[in-house]
Amino acid sequence: MTEDFIIGFARSALETMLMVSLPVLLVSLVVGIIISLFQSVTQMQEMTITFVPKIIATFLSLIVFGAWMIERMTGFMREVLLNLPYWAR
Repeated sequence: MTEDFIIGFARSALETMLMVSLPVLLVSLVVGIIISLFQSVTQMQEMTITFVPKIIATFLSLIVFGAWMIERMTGFMREVLLNLPYWAR
């Protein structure tokens, strides 16, 4: 294993991790900004107003994007397991 291979493998793993987590994080960010704007306009400062909608939006995004996320993760893991004998040499 060369240094270039390890850097490339780590980059591929990080790219996969970012691609898998991005949809859920973006949905949570957008909902958080909308709730924050709502709280600023109405001057309501209650914690449950921010917590509950973000949790619901996160679970809904996991339901919507879950199959795609699992497909990406299993594809990456399949590639790792198929190439492991070649990398071990």
